[in-house]
Amino acid sequence: MTDPATRKARIRRWLTAWRIFAIILVLWLAPRFLPHLGALVGIESGGRLRPSLAVTALDGTTVTDSVLRGHVVLVNFWATWCPPCRVEMPLLQAMSVRHKDAGLIVLGLSVDRIPPAEVTQWLRERGITYPVAIVGRDAETAFGGVQGYPTSVLLDRTGQVRYKVLGPLAMASLEPAVRRLLNETPAAGAK
Repeated sequence: MTDPATRKARIRRWLTAWRIFAIILVLWLAPRFLPHLGALVGIESGGRLRPSLAVTALDGTTVTDSVLRGHVVLVNFWATWCPPCRVEMPLLQAMSVRHKDAGLIVLGLSVDRIPPAEVTQWLRERGITYPVAIVGRDAETAFGGVQGYPTSVLLDRTGQVRYKVLGPLAMASLEPAVRRLLNETPAAGAK
């Protein structure tokens, strides 16, 4: 057996600044990446919520949870001032086009506090055609809260949240989840 002083000395040698930094980094990153890994392999992270939604898109159409029922829906909380959101939006647009005929609807929920005309112009300049609405905190709360932007929430055909991920890696991790949900029969998603 080693004496307590020797043990403390070993711990001090092991706990270098870099190791402490690495531990903190892993503890910070793990909760952010685990939902992405879950979406890749099919482990749900949505908390089984069925959010109620009623927004008016920038094009004037009304989008409600009853209108979305029967579709797989990818809800993306974003803002024009958010660099990771800007990176992700062309990927969301491509996913929207790629899976539209199979029943996917991508819905952008902007948290911007600028005039709607400016958000519309921003979207037009980038070729974003999926529906986008400007929302407040009440919409975030309906989806179980949002801790950062972008946050993407994937709902099955019954309107139940199945996956929720934070950050611009959503398209890579959610693509397999979107395909799984599009291939599910509505009864399978109703669990």
